[in-house]
Amino acid sequence: MRTLLLGSALALCATFGGQAALAQNAGVQFEHVMNIGSAGTGEGQFKYVEDFAFTKDGHLLVTDAAHAWVQVFDKTNGKFISRFGGKGDNDVNLDKPEGIAVDPDGNIFIADYNTGFIKKYDKSYKWVLTFSEYGSEKGQNIKSEFMDIRDGKLYMPEAGNHRVDVFDLNGKFLFDFGGLGVETGKFNVPESAKFTSDGKLYVADLKNDRIQVFDMQGKFLTTWGKTGSGPSEFKSPAGIAIDKYDNIYVTEIGNDRVQVFDKTGKFITTWGKKGSANGEFGNLHGIIVDKATGLVYVADTANNRIQVFRPVGSFNVTAR
Repeated sequence: MRTLLLGSALALCATFGGQAALAQNAGVQFEHVMNIGSAGTGEGQFKYVEDFAFTKDGHLLVTDAAHAWVQVFDKTNGKFISRFGGKGDNDVNLDKPEGIAVDPDGNIFIADYNTGFIKKYDKSYKWVLTFSEYGSEKGQNIKSEFMDIRDGKLYMPEAGNHRVDVFDLNGKFLFDFGGLGVETGKFNVPESAKFTSDGKLYVADLKNDRIQVFDMQGKFLTTWGKTGSGPSEFKSPAGIAIDKYDNIYVTEIGNDRVQVFDKTGKFITTWGKKGSANGEFGNLHGIIVDKATGLVYVADTANNRIQVFRPVGSFNVTAR
């Protein structure tokens, strides 16, 4: 075993204000750093925060399903930078953006939940391409959710068809996997699909209250979790994030908390409860970890804000 010390590397983050909210665990805690956003429709405000990605130059992208904007923030201080999309009938517009992912060239892909469109924008936020559409045929989708990109392929879970669709980055449909069911490899409302560094795809199977793991071809590998409120139990797991050590962060709509696991599914820690104070949540959705700093950005959807946390202490992980 080797111990990875994270707190000292993140000491600069302590300059941000906010009441401390710590996850209680002997190895690692998560301390509240700052909040980003407030209720409203103006710049830097939210009505329904969904998911996150980082731009190629390191800004935080945030989808808001209700007012249809994708907003851009400075990830270090939460300052609003720009926004694009918004309601309308033009190519650049969106209707209900939820999933978002950025490719190695900086292109931005956005899953539009209501229309079935996947829209591609360049790194300057200019519309480039629209593909897919609403439906259940191959290459179509219903209720697109939180997606990821790996080796030139876009992996997008769809809650309506209970499957994961895979496209190339020019919009060509390649294959899908899953389908409605409770058996392993099947889904009931897959909400998020995110990759670890070794190419394993972790899927939040929301109504089956579990995490499932697949390879890049969609072959089922393993699963963990059951319905409940204890460690390694779930009530409507939604967002997934992966840190630089391949630890898995999962938000739960039903339990108003974040759980952290290693990549084998071993429980590490948890934090959060229902409420509106710092470190408290409502209707949690997306989550992302900045691999450079360890900062964790959480979509506190009911409270119309993003909460940001930093790890304090150490993760104990098996040497790789």
